[in-house]
Amino acid sequence: MARKSGGESERQRVPQPLIKRRIASGRGAMEQPNATHDGEAALTPVFWVAIVLTGIATGLFGAGLMSLLQYVEKLAFSYNGGSYQAAVATTSNLHRLTMLVLAGFIGAVGWYLVRRYLKKEKAEIDDALWNGDGEIGLRRSLATSVISEIVIGMGASIGREAAPKLMGGASASVLSHWFRLSSAQKRLLVACGGGAGLAAVYNVPLGGAIFTAEVMLGSLALPTALTALACTLVATMTAWLFLPSRATYIDVPNYHLSGSIMVWSLLAGIVIGFLAVGYVRLLGWVSATRSKGFSVFWQMPLAFAVVGLLGFKYPQLFGNGKDMAHDAFVGVGSIGLLFALFALKPLVTTLTVASGASGGVFTPFMATGAVLGGFLGAAWIHVWPGSPVGAFALIGAAAMIGAAMQAPLAGLVLVIELTHTGFNLMIPMMIATAIATLIVRHIDGYSIYSARLPGHGE
Repeated sequence: MARKSGGESERQRVPQPLIKRRIASGRGAMEQPNATHDGEAALTPVFWVAIVLTGIATGLFGAGLMSLLQYVEKLAFSYNGGSYQAAVATTSNLHRLTMLVLAGFIGAVGWYLVRRYLKKEKAEIDDALWNGDGEIGLRRSLATSVISEIVIGMGASIGREAAPKLMGGASASVLSHWFRLSSAQKRLLVACGGGAGLAAVYNVPLGGAIFTAEVMLGSLALPTALTALACTLVATMTAWLFLPSRATYIDVPNYHLSGSIMVWSLLAGIVIGFLAVGYVRLLGWVSATRSKGFSVFWQMPLAFAVVGLLGFKYPQLFGNGKDMAHDAFVGVGSIGLLFALFALKPLVTTLTVASGASGGVFTPFMATGAVLGGFLGAAWIHVWPGSPVGAFALIGAAAMIGAAMQAPLAGLVLVIELTHTGFNLMIPMMIATAIATLIVRHIDGYSIYSARLPGHGE
């Protein structure tokens, strides 16, 4: 840009800088691509107030939903902390089956009523952001979230993060009306609320911010990154009032890099990439053909019963897969068990989605990557011994979730922040994640979020 006489700058940045003169070289600050302007969503003082209130509301909703989940887990399996799958395993086969079938009936009735009587309200945050103005209905979102956490607590094989993510977005949608924000501001606020929901319940403020920018908005421009980070910080610190501030996966060793791990990451990235394509396609198919209307009354209990029967032998399949991933991270489990879990977990999760259930798939897919990495690593050490199985599991988890989300930066940061370790393995994690993500992008391009979008007209 030209300069005014006297050295004044003609910068058109929004907001205007307090210092009007350029630096001595005369170059403009706006030459840095990510910092040129606010974009369509002006970061006004009112908007920043809305960001803070969205973070607080999201943190409170996240804590409330996790309290509900823990209460249901205690009622269903006498779970009071520690390993959820261990609590499930101590119960009888009949008890496990009964809990899941009952969860199927509760989910079927609840979601049928929600979808029938609140059908005019939107409760798909990704669709609302990518194909709309971010408008989300609070009543339907809250009802869907509560039902989701109840059935997960009873053993349903879906992720817990979808509910707080949805409630973060719904809170932002309501606040956008209170503050009379523009359509662009509402979209940005809703996206920040969604990422903050993930951050609050998993204690991953940085990962949640990158998830907001990379996945939900597809932009790492300064205004996006700044608002996302602020919202996830407020939500996470609010949730600390009620939820633990430690890592989600505790006591994971600080594994060291080796030549064996480096070579393995090259091969594993290829295998994980091709499998991720298949998993995402499967998820897309069951999402498009999932049970609707009255059919949920028999299909959902039946699907949940199938998971319950498989749980006779593999109680690890109950819930979102958190304990399954943790065991892999610390190197627990035989090669046969790791193979069975990586083969079964995505199948029972997609079966649950096919039955008409609403829930997350982030943790189930990450857990699948962890046990897959553990299995491939356990086989690899017979060829090149000396490296711990848990190291391979960490790399597998990052590669699978990064590729499945089509968001390699978010995948890497989330795994490191969830475990508070993995820095020594950063290079092989990056290699495997980059290769797997590249394969998914070129073969298909769908992610676990785009594949789940409802059909046009639904």
